[in-house]
Amino acid sequence: MMLQTLYRLDKHANSGWGGPPSRQRRERIRATLLGNDEGEIRCPRIIQLGFQLKPGEDPLEFVSELIIDEGFDGPEDLRSAMVIPERPYICRPSANPNCSLKSPPREVLRQALMLGLCSAQLFDPRRPVIWTGGSLSRVVELFDPQGFYQ
Repeated sequence: MMLQTLYRLDKHANSGWGGPPSRQRRERIRATLLGNDEGEIRCPRIIQLGFQLKPGEDPLEFVSELIIDEGFDGPEDLRSAMVIPERPYICRPSANPNCSLKSPPREVLRQALMLGLCSAQLFDPRRPVIWTGGSLSRVVELFDPQGFYQ
């Protein structure tokens, strides 16, 4: 009965299902709760991650050399030496991809550690550190969804 009602409404309105293409509409809706610091639903930006490389520089090679220079054996060893968030955050590519982080080597390694703990949508401190050329060369923002789920 419900399906018939929907079909009749559609048939009478002559749009949507079965309407001619000239009467069908598409709208792109762009809205996000990410970065919202105020109101009842909050999902504030916590940090932007990324570091600047010289043009043509391989991010894996750069970070590998930095790890050796700083006295670490591998990416997992950074966990005990760096302070990183203890819970998961939402992750997305940064709206401002120009990262000008020219920090001390330890801070670059902390950023690299956190980038290695990010997937395309999630920062998870419990996952293994995975470094690829793509993961180390991206600039992402982390958002705290806690205000959204309260």
